[in-house]
Amino acid sequence: MAHVARELGLSDNTLYRWMSEIKQDSGNAFRGSGNLKVEDKNQADLQKRIRQLEMENDIFKKAMYIFAKDQK
Repeated sequence: MAHVARELGLSDNTLYRWMSEIKQDSGNAFRGSGNLKVEDKNQADLQKRIRQLEMENDIFKKAMYIFAKDQK
């Protein structure tokens, strides 16, 4: 293991960590730049949706205020 790590220019710990990731979840190991795990992507999508709904809610509140002011 140490020999392979030296050949690749990596520390032993990095190689061991990579092997551990592959053993734990080979489908999600080495996802690459910008590629999230399924759980992380779902959470990011939900957070994006929450921000969108909060923005829509703020717009509705402002519209209600404007329409209520015009009714007086």
